[in-house]
Amino acid sequence: MGMSTPAAADDLIAVLAEPSRRRILDLLKDGERAVGELVEELGMSQPAVSKQLRALRDAGLVSVRVDAQRRLYRIRAEPLAALDAWLAPYRRLWEASLDRLERHLEEGPS
Repeated sequence: MGMSTPAAADDLIAVLAEPSRRRILDLLKDGERAVGELVEELGMSQPAVSKQLRALRDAGLVSVRVDAQRRLYRIRAEPLAALDAWLAPYRRLWEASLDRLERHLEEGPS
């Protein structure tokens, strides 16, 4: 999912707004995991985890591969990199504000 349109960013942000989906991504950032492992780590039911994984997969944030009887999920970096690129101009604005604050604090009271 690219960030070429505001709607694409909106869709990705909407998917990431769900806390359990962010928790799943946090677990997957260290490597692929089976659904059962995610269920155990999250303390959620298997159907609830599967529902969140489906939303993440539909958004292109995770991919799945079948290994014998297990479905292994892994994070896909591309949509997150696209979101990061979309956020970059806003980050620069924030950093500029912090730089101005730092200069003001270094100058001390007038």
